Amino acid sequence: MTGKVGSAQPLDEVQLREMLRRMLRIRHFEECAALQRSNLVGPLHNCIGQEGEIVGACMALRNDDYMTGNHRSHGHPIGKGVQLAPLMAELFGKRTGVCRGKGGSMHLADFSAGSLGESGIVGSLMPVAVGAGLSARLRRTDQVCLCFFGDGAANCGPFHEALNLAAIWKLPVIFLCENNAYALFTAQDETTPIVDIAQRAVAYNIPGVTVDGQDAWQVHDCVATAVARARAGEGPTLVEAKTYRYCEHQEFGNAFKAPTYRSEAEIAQWRARDPIDIFAARLRRDGKLTEADFERLQSEVRTEVSAALQFALESPPPQPEALYEDVFA
Repeated sequence: MTGKVGSAQPLDEVQLREMLRRMLRIRHFEECAALQRSNLVGPLHNCIGQEGEIVGACMALRNDDYMTGNHRSHGHPIGKGVQLAPLMAELFGKRTGVCRGKGGSMHLADFSAGSLGESGIVGSLMPVAVGAGLSARLRRTDQVCLCFFGDGAANCGPFHEALNLAAIWKLPVIFLCENNAYALFTAQDETTPIVDIAQRAVAYNIPGVTVDGQDAWQVHDCVATAVARARAGEGPTLVEAKTYRYCEHQEFGNAFKAPTYRSEAEIAQWRARDPIDIFAARLRRDGKLTEADFERLQSEVRTEVSAALQFALESPPPQPEALYEDVFA
């Protein structure tokens, strides 16, 4: 761990159960979407394996706080509390989707939950997060914006521009790098001359912290500390969560086969540190979860996901006149 994590307010039992529920929602939602990928609109970027850092970070926010995602972001709105059914419908391009079927897998947004959007353009939502932070400052609220991005985005121009401006103006933005070790099929050490991306915070005179992204508890503690700092007017923090995606960069169905760029042993090593298993084991150890509780929660979430899939399948597509809605002119 690099930097100082600090100590956030302890989570109560209800919050801990909700964290586990949201991680399970992401896992089962992604597994369901993967099974349906041949019927979906466009490719699928799956975040199975990254549930811990997503939920740990999102649960450190208030409902009125903002969040921006990236191309691998089905999980982020779920982590922020968005309902499953409209998210699933959006993947199918249906009128009942969160963006009325116009966004699809890489462009989910739900302003009612503070989810400002996602993008297939790497790093492009980082300036948007800075804009959200500036908005909160100008409106004199104590809202913050949590900005998710990948290790590949840390080598793009928007990363440096966003961190520089947020640091100069002390904006309430938490930049969270989901370092899953690969940008597409390229390992981080082939593109980045440092091991910990959080080290780059030094250049902007802001805190930089590297945490175990498979440990939702640790991520929550770190992000909650950064959120408190941002609300107090002390500016942004760069958090790097070391995590891993079990699946390929993207899936198009059975026709696409990814090149060999990582070993089965490597994937197995990370699967042995599954974020859901780690979190559930801690709850069991602390006497806050029984095996029966876990199975019941799993069953409830599977039912939710099944209902979301049925909703999506039965929902109508957008009508032709929808082409003329949501446009400037």
